[in-house]
Amino acid sequence: MQTHTYLDYINKTINELATTQTHAIDAASVCIADALARENRVFAFGSGHSHMIAEEFYARAGGLASIEAILPPELMLHGTVGKSTQIERISGYAKPILELHNPRAGDVIIVTSNSGRNNVPVEMCLEAKALGMHVIAITSMKHSSHTTSRHESGLRMFEIADITIDNLSPAGDAAFYIEGFETPTGALSNIIGLTIAQTLVVNVVDELVRKSIVPLVFKSSNLDGADAYNDALFDTYLR
Repeated sequence: MQTHTYLDYINKTINELATTQTHAIDAASVCIADALARENRVFAFGSGHSHMIAEEFYARAGGLASIEAILPPELMLHGTVGKSTQIERISGYAKPILELHNPRAGDVIIVTSNSGRNNVPVEMCLEAKALGMHVIAITSMKHSSHTTSRHESGLRMFEIADITIDNLSPAGDAAFYIEGFETPTGALSNIIGLTIAQTLVVNVVDELVRKSIVPLVFKSSNLDGADAYNDALFDTYLR
């Protein structure tokens, strides 16, 4: 069995993340904390499997109530196979999705896409920049830097974002090979992406405390007494 080998592969990548991406993660954390300190908003977006990174920031135990996920169902994987893949290649789709959330200058958006090449995530970055928002990209530099953009601008996410965090995933995401089988398995981007998301949250909470600002953090709804606490946060931020 491959249990230890694959887990070692994951741990090696997480250690590489700590070695190579600390500066970018810390810069993104300060950017988010500063936005929250001045009462700007923070958004998270991703399509396909990357929507799970956006969802990791949103309305969960230990998470910040002031981060709002942009999760249009047509860009998720449930329903028709291939739907989100086709829709994220449509030009002009990101602008109305972003506008529904009423962003403003000084807000922050975290956009996740492993390839960083498709129209919707690229345009989400471009539209946010045009509004004066700060853009944080989570992407695979091994993939994105060696492929062409599908957007008419020719730009990939890392060429637009203010801060880019490399998820260190290989081109094609899966790169764990089983002897005797030629197609790689064990996709990496979500494992590392979720790790990045939680590291950002922890850092932002720490930074806000250092600024003498009380972070608004959800408790688990499965803890006794948590519902009333969480409802107050929902009423303020997410309803």
